[in-house]
Amino acid sequence: MKKIKVVQCWDDATYNDIRLVELLRKYNAKATFNLNPGLMTDEPDASYWFDYRTSKTTWYYNGYHSGRVGLKDIKKLYEGFEIASHCFKHENANTMPPEEWIKTALKARHYLEDVFERPCTGFAWPCGITTPETCTELRKAGFTYGRTTQYTDFVTECEDVMAMPTNCHFANSLFFEKYEKAKECGVFYFWGHSYEMYDYDKMWNLLEDKIAFISNDPDAEWVNINDIIPLCKGK
Repeated sequence: MKKIKVVQCWDDATYNDIRLVELLRKYNAKATFNLNPGLMTDEPDASYWFDYRTSKTTWYYNGYHSGRVGLKDIKKLYEGFEIASHCFKHENANTMPPEEWIKTALKARHYLEDVFERPCTGFAWPCGITTPETCTELRKAGFTYGRTTQYTDFVTECEDVMAMPTNCHFANSLFFEKYEKAKECGVFYFWGHSYEMYDYDKMWNLLEDKIAFISNDPDAEWVNINDIIPLCKGK
């Protein structure tokens, strides 16, 4: 039986990524981390969060105050994982002219490529917002894909990998049903933010159950997102 290729990605370089990376390494699970270097300070800070919407350094997610990984630590922390641009300061695609917006996506990419000393050609759309014009700019700039927050049962059927959907969010209650359904096309793709699990052990344990299940499935293999792009209709 042909193995299902499983990919995952996580946004924003939040402080909880430290715990997430440890979990993923435990199961040899590949992942892509989508980073905004312009919103990060040199030193890690469990309480710091720059809200790009208000230009303030206070932000809460359902009452939970998360922080950011420090820039000086990202190379070591994310060693072995795929890294992608999430714009420099999480700039949304509909907030400025396309020719100006693409500069923020490239500024993050070039910064990350300098740090990690390897290509970082993937992209995740901040807030999942795309426009036809920015999709065109993303392709012209040499990015290999752009992940949205849209969902589909069959990722490989997407019409344009610059506006690429996933199968589901990591906390979707139908996660395992969607995983089994995705075996029909051979690719399963999920995403999220590590801060969405707070410091709540029950939620972290639920994620570990999913990662362990996939890692122990003889019909599954963890791959990077760029590995599935050649399988997509709209590559």
